[in-house]
Amino acid sequence: MLLPSDESGRGRPVVLLHARPTDRTMWGAHLPLLADAGVRAIALDLPGHGDAVVPEGREVAPWTDVLDTLDHLGADRFVLAGNSLGALVALQAAVTAPERIEGLVLVGYRPHDQLASPRLRAAWDAERTALAAGDLDAAVAAGVEAWTSAGATDEVRAHAARMLRGRLIEQLAHGEPTLAADPLGEGTAALRTLSVPALVGVGEHDMPDFFEGGEGLARDLDAEQTVVIPGAGHLAPLEQPSAFCTLLLDFIRRLPHSTCHSRPARISREA
Repeated sequence: MLLPSDESGRGRPVVLLHARPTDRTMWGAHLPLLADAGVRAIALDLPGHGDAVVPEGREVAPWTDVLDTLDHLGADRFVLAGNSLGALVALQAAVTAPERIEGLVLVGYRPHDQLASPRLRAAWDAERTALAAGDLDAAVAAGVEAWTSAGATDEVRAHAARMLRGRLIEQLAHGEPTLAADPLGEGTAALRTLSVPALVGVGEHDMPDFFEGGEGLARDLDAEQTVVIPGAGHLAPLEQPSAFCTLLLDFIRRLPHSTCHSRPARISREA
């Protein structure tokens, strides 16, 4: 499945993978900032989000779709930057094709087998209860409350609400797509085999689950201490685009120089 994409700039490819309740438009403010800094920024919709509609009954492997799409776009080697679900998919892509990954920037990560905190369970319950009652507005409001910080601007909250509404409408219409077998497997063994430079971050006001998950991930990847992004909740890049881009660009500048990143994109011959 080739994924919808937006991109800007030229240079080392940096791939932006969004969080679960959002889509690739969460990176709208980041694309010009990164392009101005001399990188090729590519934002993708993951399957079942935004414009990446999954046909009924189709099994999906988002990590494979990301790699296939980047191959189609002519990006051979790249940095993967992901928030929440995007962080998970970045890790899955990295263990699938480590030779293509130059670095990982992962924000708001939590392994699925980690015990959920009362705050996280309450957020899930609020969304499920509202959807069960047929109250889409309440489900969207619960999601915005859970995933953004109290200090988020009205513009950020409105953007988060639009993306979450679109995701919930898609979910109600088609359900959750069936996932292929996770290349990460059980436990952390696959992560410990990665020898890829990594930076792990979390929003200052995110739930404790993601501080715990980030600390464990940093240990597994032999990364430095988890970076806290000030004034942000779970959707830290959305709330603090400038701070996130500064963090990302500083990480990129410290990577070994490589000259083989891109080739001409494949020309689609589909009607």
